[in-house]
Amino acid sequence: MIKAILIDDEAKCLTSLSADLKDYCPQVEVLKQCGSAKEGLKAIQQLKPELVFLDINMPWMTGLELLEVVGEIDFDVIFTTAHDQYAVQAFRLSAIDYLLKPIDYQELIEAVRKVEHKSTGVSHEQLSHLKENMDPQSNLQRIGIPTKAGIDFVLIQDVLYCEADSNYTYVHLRGDRRLYSARTLKEYEQLMGLNSFCRIHQSFLINLNHLKKYFRGDGGYVEMINGASLNVSRSKKEELLAKIRI
Repeated sequence: MIKAILIDDEAKCLTSLSADLKDYCPQVEVLKQCGSAKEGLKAIQQLKPELVFLDINMPWMTGLELLEVVGEIDFDVIFTTAHDQYAVQAFRLSAIDYLLKPIDYQELIEAVRKVEHKSTGVSHEQLSHLKENMDPQSNLQRIGIPTKAGIDFVLIQDVLYCEADSNYTYVHLRGDRRLYSARTLKEYEQLMGLNSFCRIHQSFLINLNHLKKYFRGDGGYVEMINGASLNVSRSKKEELLAKIRI
């Protein structure tokens, strides 16, 4: 059994999540339902759960602030959040698991399955990045790049372009760095779609802030600031030209 605590300031959300866990995730034992961050903090300290379902937005203390107070996080965390495109983007960029309210039972089952098969715990580094990514004015937004060795967190502004390699992606960075990531190019397009990125080809997603020059042609090609020449497909040409206002 996975011993869990639920923390949410909305009583109906606690009731609904508890019922769904009972119906669809019998391997989870709910030790306590907490209606505030303060109550949740006390329960974590006293009951030592293995898993915490944590609402991100609560009065008095947010879910992030609660985890900062906890100190060492020796339990798995699944955040719950109301649908907010920017918040969802921040979670995904930070490589942190979350569930959208109202919670879909199939997504709940999958989230619990991940806890059973591998650790979904969060580090304080990830929490710090999540906090930065939550701020739309921040120039320090970072993205978690899953690699064979773990997760590398890099500034989004340092990404020059992403290059597809089947179901993997090479992420090219400033300083002649390159990471090989276990994510598809489509996933990176979705992750960084709110930023200054443009899909120019089946194989390339570029950061327009690092575009040096566009060369006309059937589809044409671009030159990046590091000297890389990347083809532009005919189907993506108009989208690129629209974004660079030509």
